[in-house]
Amino acid sequence: MTAVVDPYAAAARVSAVRFLHGLNPLVKLAAPLPAIVALVFSRDLATPLAFAALGYALLLVGARLTARSAALLFLAIPLTALVLSLSFGLWIDGSRVDDAVVLLAVGDYRFTLGMWQVGAATALRLAAIVVLSLTAGLTTTGPDVARSLVQQLRVPYRVGYTALAAFRFVPRFAHELEVIRQAHRVRGMTGGRGPIAAVHRWFGYAVPLLAGAIRHAERVALAMDSRAFGAHRTRTERHLVPFRLRDIAYLILVPAATAALLLTIPTLELP
Repeated sequence: MTAVVDPYAAAARVSAVRFLHGLNPLVKLAAPLPAIVALVFSRDLATPLAFAALGYALLLVGARLTARSAALLFLAIPLTALVLSLSFGLWIDGSRVDDAVVLLAVGDYRFTLGMWQVGAATALRLAAIVVLSLTAGLTTTGPDVARSLVQQLRVPYRVGYTALAAFRFVPRFAHELEVIRQAHRVRGMTGGRGPIAAVHRWFGYAVPLLAGAIRHAERVALAMDSRAFGAHRTRTERHLVPFRLRDIAYLILVPAATAALLLTIPTLELP
């Protein structure tokens, strides 16, 4: 049975030690950018490994990890990186890399250690970028990003709060989809097993979900009109997303760590 998403659930409280949850969302998005840019242009193995280690250290110390996020970090990402390293390695021209160590031979084809290293460098760059991005992704909510865009970057509130309303649609639709699926099961409208039956079931979900979306959009539009949304140039804020000294410190320390890693990492040149 699929878990029901509560669209009105309160955010879980976290310990003050998990400092990433208390930082400004824009700071968490901006601080890893120098490292991500450096990863795009790196070609060795050591640089992505070092930045992945930095991302994992930040998440282990500063983020509250659920079982799902821990599985993502410690199973999904390493396994995906391993599969990608082999996949990318298959596309490498073996005559342009070190072919001294053959890992696999099938007929005339040789998969060498050099080919795998080049594929591993690309896969590790992608994995490191994902891990660094998750320092913000696992500790920030979409509504807080929209609020900080309005409050700190002075994005027009008509744009920011429209995005905020759109974020609220996602869990709402997930909740309504689960209700529709349960209603279909109660009425015996399972449609049987197999991929064709699954496609037929999803078409059956689409019509009531679309009707519910239109009704919800009309209610949201009426509620926004009744609150004079867009009638004035500025609005007061109910939920403040502050920018504090801790945000400045994070914005300085993470790029400083990035610069230190780039200056001190002994690069492992690829063959």
